[in-house]
Amino acid sequence: MTNLDKFQFFFQHRLQSLGPEEELVWFSSDVPVDALRAGYPLGVFPWPGEDTSLFPWLAPAVRGILPLDRFRLGKSTRRQLQRASFEVTFDRAFPEIIRACSTYHGHETWIHPKMVSAYTAAHRLGFARSVEVWENDTLVGGLYGIDSGFMFSGESMFHRRPNAGKAAIRALVEHLKTRGHRFLDIQQLTTHMQAMGAVEIDRPAFEEMRQQARDQNSNVFTRP
Repeated sequence: MTNLDKFQFFFQHRLQSLGPEEELVWFSSDVPVDALRAGYPLGVFPWPGEDTSLFPWLAPAVRGILPLDRFRLGKSTRRQLQRASFEVTFDRAFPEIIRACSTYHGHETWIHPKMVSAYTAAHRLGFARSVEVWENDTLVGGLYGIDSGFMFSGESMFHRRPNAGKAAIRALVEHLKTRGHRFLDIQQLTTHMQAMGAVEIDRPAFEEMRQQARDQNSNVFTRP
């Protein structure tokens, strides 16, 4: 049994034993890449707490998702994006994206250096992906997340120009639609994402959507 198999078995067993309001699946002192690969397709992900020496792995009782058919941008935002000279790429600058997200506005965020290393390793293995937004060859925004083949889980985004982050989300949504996806997993609902159509659902509803996506769509996330 490989490490990946062990993590898959472990996470599946822990999920079956969670109560309706329970969210904690596991604590770890590191962020194993095989745990990322096993956990995300099951809806399990690391979420740092106050103790930076331990990483809680969660399966939220209430989860944020963006149904792709609900995605929306305001008229003024759409006009500004039409006027902007943004270029959007995929997987061109993952290390720069995650570093920018981890030090947003010059301050360290919740993205621990161990997480940066683990997700960068996942990118080298092909299942962590990035969307970059450029202006005159300068990186001005973007996002990264984990591709489980049938589901994409967004992790973090940043912008250095107005609406650059929204340009990244729009490009991701459009691309996921071409792959037959119906929703974007955003884990935690924020007011920013809610304004673009994101909603909250409980874990049983997410599990049903996850299983349907897995049954109906095994497409990998590839460059357009």
